[in-house]
Amino acid sequence: MSTAQTERAEAAKLPKGDVVAILLEQHARIRDLFSDVKGAEGKHKQQAFDELRALLAVHETGEEMILRPVAKETAGEQEAGARNKEEKEANKVLVELEKMDVSTAEFDRGLAGLEKAVIDHAEHEEREEFPAILRDCSEDKRRSMGTMLRMTEKIAPTHPHPGVAGSPAAQWAVGPFASLVDRTKDLLKSAAG
Repeated sequence: MSTAQTERAEAAKLPKGDVVAILLEQHARIRDLFSDVKGAEGKHKQQAFDELRALLAVHETGEEMILRPVAKETAGEQEAGARNKEEKEANKVLVELEKMDVSTAEFDRGLAGLEKAVIDHAEHEEREEFPAILRDCSEDKRRSMGTMLRMTEKIAPTHPHPGVAGSPAAQWAVGPFASLVDRTKDLLKSAAG
């Protein structure tokens, strides 16, 4: 099993701006945030969950739009399809968690299930997709993908949208509009409280 420390060490071995390095760093941050949410209470727990939710939404959108089409060619269609399916399922759970009070046992149970699914998903990517990308894509291509990933994440939704999750084409068609709505909602929530 991978850890945040291992993911950061692997990312550090790759060139700056490499798509795989960026995603490994994000996997590490996601692990950190799961730990933070589980160990927090009250307002801090809600803030940590909001940060986790936003990172997961942006991260998965970026993977679906930038990494997955290339992984389909390098790791295979079945592998890419399996990862998209997992992201769609996690998105549904994230929607349910977003509706819950973070101080409840029900939220904690749901979060534990989501964490297991997300970590399993990340480890599949790290074992299957990332090595294929590193093997079959030049350093320049991976840097270009990293640049595209960063740009995509700037316009990605910050809340889960199960209707488009798991579909790169739907992400491209709906994602920018959903992002505007999400980011406006986030600003309003931040201003209110």
